Amino acid sequence: MTNARRDYYEILGVARDASDDEIKKAFRKRARELHPDVNPDDPEAEALFKQAAEAYEVISNPETRAVYDRYGHEGLNGRGAGPDFSDFSSFHDLFVAFFGGGGGGGGRRQSGGQDLGVLVEISFVDSAAGISREIEYDAATACATCDGKGYPPSAHVDRCSTCAGQGQVRQVTRGPFGQMMRTQLCPTCRGRGEMPSENCAGCGGGGRLTERITLNVEIPAGIASGQQIRLTGRGHAGDHGTVAGDLYVQVDVSADERFRRDGLDVVTRVAVPVTDAMIGATITVPTVDGETPIELRAGTQPGDEFVVRGKGFPALQGRGRGDQRVVVDVRVPRVVNEEGRAAVERLGEQLDARSYREDEGFFDRLRHAFR
Repeated sequence: MTNARRDYYEILGVARDASDDEIKKAFRKRARELHPDVNPDDPEAEALFKQAAEAYEVISNPETRAVYDRYGHEGLNGRGAGPDFSDFSSFHDLFVAFFGGGGGGGGRRQSGGQDLGVLVEISFVDSAAGISREIEYDAATACATCDGKGYPPSAHVDRCSTCAGQGQVRQVTRGPFGQMMRTQLCPTCRGRGEMPSENCAGCGGGGRLTERITLNVEIPAGIASGQQIRLTGRGHAGDHGTVAGDLYVQVDVSADERFRRDGLDVVTRVAVPVTDAMIGATITVPTVDGETPIELRAGTQPGDEFVVRGKGFPALQGRGRGDQRVVVDVRVPRVVNEEGRAAVERLGEQLDARSYREDEGFFDRLRHAFR
């Protein structure tokens, strides 16, 4: 240990005058947050657990706590009292040492199947309406010949002599703070607890084979790009008939030049001639449900917004649906000859300058529309 190490009380999130019960409760809470089932293959979580376990070992013992409170980490170094967790081979070993996992009756501890992830790309319109997509992926599946057991029905099965059928082996070591128990999969039977007289010819005893899976996935209406769909038990099969992992389908919504998503709303920009904006007109705009007409009021300004109710995204959970906000982009034609210039000048003489609006400009309204 070095002085650079974090304060033990800070690691557990307790005050320096915390009671024994408060320290124990804080450690258990912290340890469960870092359990491997919650943080699979996460080396940072493992390191944080070791920090918490080290802190707990020191300040849960009255003698070492007193030394630490008075002299800090250096005091523990001087006494040789610092806990040593190098004897643990995995995060699971640490957790078992404090929580007794796998103790008591001692059931087998074979690993379940790993999770899988696939990426599915759908269109913007399909993300609003929902769609069924067929996906293909490779996964380990239970061998049909032996039903995932790894041996044929005719095989003679004996209890593993190394672990006595438990699937685990344990070692108890003594340290400065009492006994510590280390638990790991039995290296002889690899967690099965039994030894068959012969292996399955179909899978060679592994119990699993890799297959190409074809699956129809229902993608719900309203899903956003980057969200996932979890399909329980559709991942890799577990060891020798244990539970399969899950399949995570990540959805990638392709961009659509007509639309943008803003929460549950759909935003679109529509170009209209200046004459339609001046006198009003009925125009047709695209929506995720197809085209729909809207009425432009006379005097429509660049950046004005019209709302089409119920043409947005449905809520994934709960009820309701967003709207479509239509932002008007007024297009001004070019004057190409003298006749056109004269016509525009006559029009300008007839218009009332007081009818022009002096409110926020086009870019302000456009920015607010795409907030």
